Amino acid sequence: MELDPILLSRLQFAFVVSFHAIFPVFTIGLASYLALLYGLFVKTGNPAWERLAEFWTKVFAVVFGMGVVSGIVMSFQFGTNWSNFSQAASNFIGPMLSYEVITAFFLEAGFLGVLLFGRERVSPKVHLFAALMVALGTFVSAFWILATNSWMQTPAGVEMRDGLFHVTSWLEAIFNPSFPYRFAHMVIASFLTGGFVVSGVSAWYLLRGHDVEANRKALSMSMWLLLIAAPLQAFVGDMHGLNTLEHQPAKVAAMEGHWQQEGDGVPLLLFALPDQQAQTNHFEVAIPHGASLILTHSWNGTFPGLSEVPKAEQPPVWIAFFSFRIMVALGLAMIGFALAGLLLRRGGRLYTHRAFLQGLRLMSVAPFIAVLAGWFVTETGRAPWLVYGMMTQAEAVTPSLTGGMALFTLIGYVLVYAVVFYAGVYYLTRVIRQGMTEGEVHDVESAMRPMSASHVAYDDDYPDGYTTSGS
Repeated sequence: MELDPILLSRLQFAFVVSFHAIFPVFTIGLASYLALLYGLFVKTGNPAWERLAEFWTKVFAVVFGMGVVSGIVMSFQFGTNWSNFSQAASNFIGPMLSYEVITAFFLEAGFLGVLLFGRERVSPKVHLFAALMVALGTFVSAFWILATNSWMQTPAGVEMRDGLFHVTSWLEAIFNPSFPYRFAHMVIASFLTGGFVVSGVSAWYLLRGHDVEANRKALSMSMWLLLIAAPLQAFVGDMHGLNTLEHQPAKVAAMEGHWQQEGDGVPLLLFALPDQQAQTNHFEVAIPHGASLILTHSWNGTFPGLSEVPKAEQPPVWIAFFSFRIMVALGLAMIGFALAGLLLRRGGRLYTHRAFLQGLRLMSVAPFIAVLAGWFVTETGRAPWLVYGMMTQAEAVTPSLTGGMALFTLIGYVLVYAVVFYAGVYYLTRVIRQGMTEGEVHDVESAMRPMSASHVAYDDDYPDGYTTSGS
């Protein structure tokens, strides 16, 4: 059997991007939360804010490191697997990636050292300033990356001459038609991710009676954030969908499992089994006119079906169809938990309702799954185009790349990233188990030092049962 280098290159890039994406989407939201915590500590002097800030700084350090390690190889893949694309789009992609490094990565890296190791070396206000700069750096980084990816979805401000993309307007290329919606969608997703992780960890600590004062504050803050961000994300997602329908109608048709117009209006499919070969669906469960109302805001509104697109230009419907439903279902669950939190605030039940707190623990992973599902919709829905309507994946792949070479590197990335993931989870688990109890490790350097068995003792009074000798 001959290995397809295009398919394997797509799988490799999908794996690397999916692994990497879960870290920035968390650190963007968490960096802003850290800046808020340090600001509250500077303003009030309440040690509870400081304990929270120190704890979540340790978490941020581990996740940020995993994000850097996992993301550094992505740019190399443009040259190894997609050299035709790299050459053709170099006039735009090259400067955009350079801007991200110069304006964002240097800013983050420069002030990250002060944030992690400067608590005892600089004043609280300088430490707060470092936190603000790190938070700003995460947004600047997201700006350049999302602008670049959005340009590949809705290319603008360029023209193709002699097989190369030439920029005719940098403003149009950067602020391309889908960028504002995708940037807003991603930023809100980052706040949702940070909010649910903080609320989940805080709920776990409250169930164990660990630092109740600080974790009540953290849970309250995160639930107010989720109450605003979760419904707002649904609104922004709707606007993003309308924009996608205008510029990438085949992607929307795949998301909705819409093949051809039959009767008045387009139904909203709650479930179906798309059959791309037969260009139809099986076992449909639908709401009549639902898709028309959502996507056209009209009872009998219509939009192009996939049958109007040549089969060679149709995206893989199964992935886009089911990924979209997973994302929407988890989004509705987030809204539900945010509203439940509002109801439970009466009488302070927000901090004591065990079923709700256990649910928050489970929901801490939901934003990561939703983000990955959203990326699957975005990227697979663009297929077979790499630059939508201008360059296909087949045209973009490295000509000399063989299926065996692509398979070898894919296996290598899987193995290396498995080690990175295991190490990251180990340190995160250790940091979370240490918690925020006074007397525990307070600096990031010590927190990330491996714990030997000779330094572990059992303590019935400690929330987790374990403490380190000398604590």
